[in-house]
Amino acid sequence: MLTPEAIIAVIGSGTMGAGIAQVAAGAGHRVWLYDIQPGAAKRAIDGIATALSARVAKGKLDEASKLATVARLHAAEKLADLADVGLVIEAAAEQIDIKQAIFRDLAAICSPDAVFASNTSSISITALASGIENPERVAGLHFFNPAPVMKLVEIVSGLETSPVVAGQLSELALRWGKQPVSCQSTPGFIVNRVARPYYAEAWRALEEQVAPAAVIDAALREGAGFPMGPLALTDLIGQDVNFAVTCSVFNAFWQERRFLPSLAQQELVLGKRLGKKTGQGVYRWPLDAQPEYQSGQPDDNAAKQVMKTGKTLELDEVLVAVTCGITATALSAELKRPVVLRDKLADTSLEVLAASASVTSLQLAKVIHYFQQQGKRVLVIKDYPGMLVWRTVAMLANEALDALQKGVASEADIDTAMRLGVNYPQGPLAWGAKLGWQNVLTLLENLQHHYGEERYRPTSLLRQRALLENQHEH
Repeated sequence: MLTPEAIIAVIGSGTMGAGIAQVAAGAGHRVWLYDIQPGAAKRAIDGIATALSARVAKGKLDEASKLATVARLHAAEKLADLADVGLVIEAAAEQIDIKQAIFRDLAAICSPDAVFASNTSSISITALASGIENPERVAGLHFFNPAPVMKLVEIVSGLETSPVVAGQLSELALRWGKQPVSCQSTPGFIVNRVARPYYAEAWRALEEQVAPAAVIDAALREGAGFPMGPLALTDLIGQDVNFAVTCSVFNAFWQERRFLPSLAQQELVLGKRLGKKTGQGVYRWPLDAQPEYQSGQPDDNAAKQVMKTGKTLELDEVLVAVTCGITATALSAELKRPVVLRDKLADTSLEVLAASASVTSLQLAKVIHYFQQQGKRVLVIKDYPGMLVWRTVAMLANEALDALQKGVASEADIDTAMRLGVNYPQGPLAWGAKLGWQNVLTLLENLQHHYGEERYRPTSLLRQRALLENQHEH
């Protein structure tokens, strides 16, 4: 059914629906766009024509292609207009009863072979399919915003989804210039589930007043290579939207503690500080918040003795080490000497430091001076177990392992989804392997011990990988 000649119907002409219709028409399909609001589909088509004209003006598209794409788009007045379509892509409001009603109505109109796909980001595909004849033809086809630009499409199978249908949708996505990943229908699918710790750990650090928002964001941007800090990103997404997804995943997992929503974020939503769209969220927009890097110290603060051994560094009497999930103060008490911890995954131009209570301001100045002499910018945060970058990446890797262990998707698809769906610098599973599974495990065990919380519980697959890694090394 899903040949290049298949007629496509898109239900809902909002941002996502219009974007998907543009992708399908651009790939050569005749497309019907339907919206329950009279005139909305026609306005969406006009909007697509305007967007394509802008691409022509920039030299990114030729006029003939634009005209051909727009000519393939048709506004449907009524659902009956969609009788001969091969694929329906539903992009209506995120409410299960609305989506089920649309599929029920279309099941009575379309051919029994027509494929029904939903662009839902959070509703069970199994539930959407349960109310109609031939539920095996229902799947998720989850595009990312903006649909014409973002490469990733999650192909989601419910309990009844036919593997043939899922395969046809994957082939179709490839023909449309997209990168499909396959997953099972579970809360959040791949991306919206595995990405939760990226936001959650930043909110926790903000709530515990570890550092200002701009410092937390800079640590993850410059210290780990994420394209945008988590707090600025929630402002861009919309605090209401990001908070709703977190709540949805949290409730769908029976209040699993690692998905716990943030009270600080809820407060912003209640105060209508929704981020960029309202002019204020975590930040004031337009965004110009810069972190305060530590200023340089004169040379008389330089350490007299510098010793490097493996991952540790001794500057006079201060031990400088990479975080392993315990606080600098706890390590200092154990070693009976002043300790400064580094939040370091790789060699970047940024050093994030946290000092034990026993470190004097002069000693800290010497450590800062040492890293500035190496050409690094330095941020200092409060003493915090696992710090910012390490604990975030460890939690992302742990969540990805949990999804893998539970058969949500393959290892390759999970990593591809996180790179293309949210632009992570590396897939979390490849990243975990690179950092060392034993290091990730130690960090999480230390966090779990520090907080006494389920939230940091390592998955059994993480324990297994750490064991295998240790065996290979010996």
